This record gives sequence, structure tokens and C-alpha cells, in this order.
Amino acid sequence: MVVACIGLGANLGDAPATLRSAIQVLAQLPGVQLLASSRLYRTPAWGNEAQPDFVNAAVALQTDLPAPQLLEQLLAIEQQFGRVREPGQHWGPRLLDLDLLLYAEEVIDLPQLQVPHPFLHQRGFALLPLADVAPEALIPGHGTVRDVLVGINTCGIDPIGG
Repeated sequence: MVVACIGLGANLGDAPATLRSAIQVLAQLPGVQLLASSRLYRTPAWGNEAQPDFVNAAVALQTDLPAPQLLEQLLAIEQQFGRVREPGQHWGPRLLDLDLLLYAEEVIDLPQLQVPHPFLHQRGFALLPLADVAPEALIPGHGTVRDVLVGINTCGIDPIGG
């Protein structure tokens, strides 16, 4: 069993309700135990800023699923919530986004999966919720979530409850 951290985000529809529902679905996956879920945070769009603000969260899971299989489950949940991935579209509006941010302290570099998430150490919208659930988790090559968060601008990222 390993601890995996998942980032959740949405900016279409009722994003807070979508994230709460997605967390419930994650908690019911076979081979997964929900350890903790963060507060919800309203965050400005990143990358493509001409879109509605996002709502972001994070969960820590204990799982016996290998990382690629866990990713398959995350993608299936996105589809269940109506997410359609457009080839070549990055940082656009979405009904639900689930990212495998950390998988224990492993570094995974596969065509379909990179862990830790390649931009995690730069993204306050991912680090702030992650700090709620796993502040001492190691981001390989960068330090703990808490330590990395100290150097990140989190202005405009506000808790909305959860």
C-alpha cells in the first residue's frame, strides 16, 4: 500500500458540487482508502487566463493500485463526470480534472504519466490544497509540500469551505 495524492479541479457547471461528488467516487474505488480531503479553494485560471476561475482541492489516498492503473481510474472518473479531453488542449475550461500529483515518493516518467506532476512545484493552486492533506509529503527533487509552498505566490487563492 502506498499513499497517493490527487489534485482535483473544475471551472464549469457547479464546480464545488462536482469536486465533492468526485471525492466520494474516489473514496469508493476498489483498492483505495480515502485518508484526507482538503478544503475547496477558488483559484484564478492558470495558463489560459481567459476563462472562469477554478475550484481546486486535493485528496490523499492509500492504495494498492499501481500508478498507471490508478491513472486509468482517474481518467474514467473524469469521463463519468462528462470530461472530454481534446488533443492538444491544455489549461482550458473543464468539468473535472483529476491529476495524480504524487505516488509515494516515486518518480515515474512514462509517456502517459509523469509523477510528481511536472508543474506541481510551481502551482500554488495545487500546493495549497495538497498542504491541507499531506504537508510533509516529499515532492522528489524539490522538498516537502510545506517547504515548496513557502516560496509560491498564493495571492488570489481563497478557501471556499468544504
